[in-house]
Amino acid sequence: MTTESGGPAAAFPGRALLPAIRAGYGVTLIAAPGAVIHLATGRRPGRRECRVARLLGARHLVQAAVSACAPRPGVLTAGAGIDALHTASMIMLAAVDRGARRAALMDAVAESLFAAAGFSSAAVPG
Repeated sequence: MTTESGGPAAAFPGRALLPAIRAGYGVTLIAAPGAVIHLATGRRPGRRECRVARLLGARHLVQAAVSACAPRPGVLTAGAGIDALHTASMIMLAAVDRGARRAALMDAVAESLFAAAGFSSAAVPG
């Protein structure tokens, strides 16, 4: 890929930026799950919700590490696919569990953004 002047284009920053954002999100979910859930839903979460958020945070940290160490299109596409499946599962949860609806939909939004960014990063050469 080259610039209009014919010189080499700068590497797509999303490949480095996305794992850093994901890692920050993961650390935040692990360190302060109650605050994140309260911010997203307006209510204080229970222990179970905090444990689930911490597990999700750990998954994001692992995914960030894998994406940062091996930012190849196949790895990024697989990660984005995981995010897309998570999005679908949260939409289904929101449809059947009124009490979890707001948290599930907020999580679905976050996961869909990660999925879109992952698929976009995988599609950009370099």
